[in-house]
Amino acid sequence: MDDSPVVSTPTGIRLRLRVQPRAPETAIAGLHGNAVTVRLAAAPVDGAANEALIRFMAQRLGVPRSAVRIERGGTSRWKVLEVDGIEVADGKRLLGI
Repeated sequence: MDDSPVVSTPTGIRLRLRVQPRAPETAIAGLHGNAVTVRLAAAPVDGAANEALIRFMAQRLGVPRSAVRIERGGTSRWKVLEVDGIEVADGKRLLGI
């Protein structure tokens, strides 16, 4: 993976994220180094934060929930998401980066 937080894959994009659970609201908070910071209102208990992240990213990127999956970092604040059916330029625009 290069230094960009959003890179192309054969089926869509790969996102490098830094997640902050238990935030006042769920939102994109900009860039943190070479990762997109996502603040989640959900707590990291019983997978709630991961589920909230998948749901939020699918809605934000306009893809079905089934098109978003956590590839790395399931129990970490640093995650890699794969999103099918979207181009890099559209992903960056929709994320505001």
